Amino acid sequence: MGLRSPTPVSYLSMNDEAHDVLRADPVMAGLLDRHDPYVEPDWSEYERLCISIINQQLSTASAAAVRERVFEVLDGEVTPESVLAADDEAIRDAGLFRRKIEYVRNAARAFRENDYSRTGLASHSDGEVVDLLTEITGIGEWTARMYLLFVLERPDVLPLGDLAVRRGIEQLYADGEELTRAEMREIAEPWRPYRSVATRYIWAEYESD
Repeated sequence: MGLRSPTPVSYLSMNDEAHDVLRADPVMAGLLDRHDPYVEPDWSEYERLCISIINQQLSTASAAAVRERVFEVLDGEVTPESVLAADDEAIRDAGLFRRKIEYVRNAARAFRENDYSRTGLASHSDGEVVDLLTEITGIGEWTARMYLLFVLERPDVLPLGDLAVRRGIEQLYADGEELTRAEMREIAEPWRPYRSVATRYIWAEYESD
């Protein structure tokens, strides 16, 4: 079996109300005009968490290459069972470091024991989700916030732990000058309650440079 091709699904960035809110910020309005709405592939919850673990501390291009090779090893079936059963050497040869192999397996065991699905976490606040996920060794706040944004599709996530988000805000709002996180939060305040959508457009602009 080859690598599964995810089916695109709609995301919050298609939300007209979100765009109306963001267009009140002239800089953000420009981003909406320059970039198409984001469409997220239809990954499973565990699969998308594995992607974030693979992405940790890697460039976008490097992470994509490693992800493709690792998913090929798994025959495109990225589940807790397939990851726990996979051959260590084959996964390492695909480019995943030993530490990250441990992380995706820690997550696999946690997913078998707990319900981290969209339904299972529906009643949890963003902070509660972060607290739950960061109990898993290898899942830090950045990875947990990626889960909030990509998997749970929470509308108001501002992941300032992400370097590209910080650099993107600095380029767009301060001509590349360094800003404190407090200053970034102040800039992002008008984007509420759709900071997740704004984050998507900041990424799109940053990666297009």
